[in-house]
Amino acid sequence: QVQLVESGGGVVQPGGSLRLSCTSPESSLRFHTVAWFRQAPGKEREGVAAINSNGERTNYANGARGRFTISKNNVENTVYLQMNDLRPADTAVYYCASDPTMHIPPQFLEHLYATWGQGTQVTVSL
Repeated sequence: QVQLVESGGGVVQPGGSLRLSCTSPESSLRFHTVAWFRQAPGKEREGVAAINSNGERTNYANGARGRFTISKNNVENTVYLQMNDLRPADTAVYYCASDPTMHIPPQFLEHLYATWGQGTQVTVSL
């Protein structure tokens, strides 16, 4: 069964931008907290950003704050991650995950999320 689907990854130069998308083909994300995680080669998976169900509250990891913006469009049933000023250290597989419960501020602890996508590759290099 398909859970979440990520898209928008690719290869960009340092300083470039990408916009990732996350959608749920078979269910609504309207009442879900949604978060983005990433896993770089040889490293553990880490949280990047999270957003609450109505999109009014967000939370960012230190490395993402100021460069990345998470947003949620409940009409489109899609969560976005706009990534600007990308750096080689941002290279990773990016995953989205959803949690049917409300938490304020939204969290990105892995154990809180039961529904995951397969990931989309982001590569930042010259």
